[in-house]
Amino acid sequence: MPSGTICTNFYRNWPSSVTRAITKKQLGLFIILAGLGADVVLLIGGRLGAGAWAGIGPVERGLLLTGLGCALLGVPLLRLGDAPAATDFEPRYRAVARSETDHSEEKPETGHSREKPETGHKARLWIGRALALLALLAFLAYLGVYVAYAIELFRWPYDYDQGESFELYDAVLHSQGEWPYRNSSVYPFYSSNYPPVFHILNITLFPFFGKTLLSGRVLSFIITLLTALMLGLTVRRRTGGLFLPLMAGLAYTASNFVYHVGPLCRQHLTMVFFETLSVFFIADAENPRYGKRNLVLGLACLFLAGYAKQLAVFTAAAVFGYLLLRNPRRALVSVVLFGALFGLAFWGINRATDGHWWINTISANVNEFIFPQLIGLARTWFRVHILFILLAVGMALYETYVGALSVYTLWFTFALGTGIMSGKWGAGEAYWVTSVAAAIVLAGFALGKLRDYITQQRPQWQGYLAICIPLLFLAQATRMLHLPTAGPFWGPLARILGVAGQSVYADYPYYDSAGYTQVGHFMLPRDYEGGARIMGYVRGTELPVFSEEAAFTMLAGKPVVTNPTQLLNLYNNGLLDTRELEAMIRREAFGMVIMRAQFYPPPVLAAIGQHYGLVEHIPMNGFNYIVMQPLGRPETP
Repeated sequence: MPSGTICTNFYRNWPSSVTRAITKKQLGLFIILAGLGADVVLLIGGRLGAGAWAGIGPVERGLLLTGLGCALLGVPLLRLGDAPAATDFEPRYRAVARSETDHSEEKPETGHSREKPETGHKARLWIGRALALLALLAFLAYLGVYVAYAIELFRWPYDYDQGESFELYDAVLHSQGEWPYRNSSVYPFYSSNYPPVFHILNITLFPFFGKTLLSGRVLSFIITLLTALMLGLTVRRRTGGLFLPLMAGLAYTASNFVYHVGPLCRQHLTMVFFETLSVFFIADAENPRYGKRNLVLGLACLFLAGYAKQLAVFTAAAVFGYLLLRNPRRALVSVVLFGALFGLAFWGINRATDGHWWINTISANVNEFIFPQLIGLARTWFRVHILFILLAVGMALYETYVGALSVYTLWFTFALGTGIMSGKWGAGEAYWVTSVAAAIVLAGFALGKLRDYITQQRPQWQGYLAICIPLLFLAQATRMLHLPTAGPFWGPLARILGVAGQSVYADYPYYDSAGYTQVGHFMLPRDYEGGARIMGYVRGTELPVFSEEAAFTMLAGKPVVTNPTQLLNLYNNGLLDTRELEAMIRREAFGMVIMRAQFYPPPVLAAIGQHYGLVEHIPMNGFNYIVMQPLGRPETP
């Protein structure tokens, strides 16, 4: 019997309950049980956990209320019966595309002429177009700020953000056929905690920009623009037209969170790019002609997202959750095949690195959770993107209780889990970017759905809506204000906007509505002078240099020694033996020590303090870099 027949018969033998789509009622029951079950587990875990029962504190109370809230959200779904929980196709709001032009005198499909509108209606349409142009210009201006910021960073040869040069060094190691997942307890005490996709992509730009930070920054810059393009295409596929897709794409680069990290040599936005591609294809996996192709492409992009950064697990939950709602059988097959391939790659890398892949990317990533940090970042996320978030929540509620769930609603929901992980030590605002991308898409859908409804059901309101939509974008633009506040171009613009002379970081002339941030500002001449002074010290010794940033040693042609935050992660999880590193420090085997934040294990810092003395503090990029040299009292082995 042919293999295809075997597979067909195998699928036909599945119970019908496993092959048909999940209903709203079934989803409601699941949500109720999940919410209440989580509360029960929390209470039982608290009673049976180690130590005495300490009662219900603020955190436990918040978690219990969250579980109860989830259960309550499932109750209304019970009344919706056998309606499918998830949409089986990508809706089209094509009436919107026609409403973007004044078609009041066109003949509709019925063949009857439409009445000529009143003068006030036409005036409102023209006012709406003027406001739309103004909104477009505002978001194009944000794109201009982003491009100027990227160009500024392209010129800067040193670390701008903590860890950039270590990401570059990971790419260098991959280009040499070496794994960056190593034993950090032995010289050169280096290992990476990030998966390899971004670093491998970075290698492709080495022939053009060399093994420099410029290559990684150009890559991230391009990827950010491609993500914006995909978000625009995603909105256009459902809404049609030009205005909403354009604004969706521009909104991504206008986000303060995206702006801050977009042109950095960091891997996070590469993950967001592949997540966006994955969801784009999965949303059209029911396409009768291209469904299988879209499913394969979506899962392939999800694979790449997962090997760009571990946080893609939340998007994976959204993708497989959507497939489960549509067709449990297909979802199970997809999970098994995807899991097998992903696990095989994981096993292969772990075996090739003698287990250091698991140690560095999984075990060492268990960090302290800082609730005030999470609360602060969540508040900023909501305050800066408030209109997009409110529209996204509205669209999610509509799909849940009126229409049918799309993968984008699940993506936005699960992406909040990525944001919650920003409470970990070492995390930051970049963890919220996936939710920003999902919110922008849902906001575009919400406005498209509204325009579709009014165009078809309330055409007399079109003029008012033509004014309201660009006003919403203009209101959102005021929440995302960020720009330099000095210079022949930026200075006058800052004065017009009322932020001249303001600074959110050190004394750099840069304003940001997000508040305090160590990134986003442009460099000053003193920063280049400070970098040159540090490089003079690094090049002035023939010995290896112990540097908290790899850019200095790489530019000087010296070996990269240590990855500080990874050493600290390993140390805090009991996975690092510092004796060999301490011994080298006590022997004064390093010609110089360069530190910025001192993110090293305490025993290492103690050894440095005993055998290296301060030469000078060099201000650069808002930090005081500590330059130290041996005291001349080396200990013998």
